Amino acid sequence: MTTPTPSEIYSPGLEGVIAGETEISTITGGLRYRGYPVVELCERSTFDEVAYLLLHGDLPTSAQLTSFNQRLAAAQKLPPVLSEVLTKLPRDAVPMDVLRTGVSILAHYDPDLNDSSKPANLQKAERLLAQIPLIIAEYYRATKGQAPVAPKPELSFAGNMLYMLNGKQPSKEDAKAFDVSLILYAEHEFNASTFTARVVCSTESDLHASITAAIGALKGRLHGGANEKVMDLLLASGGPDKAEKWIRDALARKEKIMGFGHRVYKTGDVRARVLKEYAKQAAQRAGTTQWEVAAEIIEKVLETEKNLFPNLDWPAGRLYHAMGLEVPLYTPFFVASRITGWSAHVIEQLEHNRIIRPRSRYTGPDEKPVKPIGQR
Repeated sequence: MTTPTPSEIYSPGLEGVIAGETEISTITGGLRYRGYPVVELCERSTFDEVAYLLLHGDLPTSAQLTSFNQRLAAAQKLPPVLSEVLTKLPRDAVPMDVLRTGVSILAHYDPDLNDSSKPANLQKAERLLAQIPLIIAEYYRATKGQAPVAPKPELSFAGNMLYMLNGKQPSKEDAKAFDVSLILYAEHEFNASTFTARVVCSTESDLHASITAAIGALKGRLHGGANEKVMDLLLASGGPDKAEKWIRDALARKEKIMGFGHRVYKTGDVRARVLKEYAKQAAQRAGTTQWEVAAEIIEKVLETEKNLFPNLDWPAGRLYHAMGLEVPLYTPFFVASRITGWSAHVIEQLEHNRIIRPRSRYTGPDEKPVKPIGQR
């Protein structure tokens, strides 16, 4: 067998391959969005500010934030046909599939759909940022036989998301915890869904098509869907008294433990460490601290036995459970946040676009003659 040339070297899953350049975020030396450490963003800003940062390039002034929020408030409406569709979809449909369909329908009603200039894409991105929470909330309430709840312009993005789901204004503590989770989910370099969005727009397809494809990529349990599996895992563990035996038995069976490990972070995910404290506080408020104790036991076993550390999905699933949010909503929340990062990457890709078209290494048979059908 011949040794492959440098251009033929294969890296499964593109691990370690530099597939492009970006100014949006980096994980080198700690996760930063456009230069700002994500830990500081969680401490000193809101998701509304971070959304502006990712889309427009820097943190907003008070005036810029006010104008941004006014534009979002003006865009918080769905075409009547989409609202009607949401009431007629099966009540047991997968919410991520509903979101994918919803964004695709929105494309038909966006006045800037076929304009891929930066100003137009920014307008489309802001509209999607405003509209995606409406799709999530309207469909959720439709499955309960409940009418939609109109957003309140005085609430934050996070506060409105929670308010539109259940019609109750969230506590300050829950709104802050949810806001932090959105900041942490907003952007993460060339992950699978972001790369999908960049591939699609590199063909000069439109923003809505790129986001629809990204939602499809995020749905998978090895990407965004992992946060939905966290509570399944914890509930299966049986609680603090049984957690250690359960996780050791699971390891013996070579089961994949969702919420742990990361392609890039080998010594722990800083985002998980930040959100862990909010998950603990939410569990204390909800009286569900037994799952935090069980989670701690599982973390210690996986660190000791497998050198595996939690990723962001591990505390996120627990936080949302403690807040009383239903599991099928967890990955859609990811979309409501990551629409900012995806859109920023689409805009960046198009600024210096070259179609993304890698090669493959052929492993099939050598050349064979085509025999007439009677001789086969």
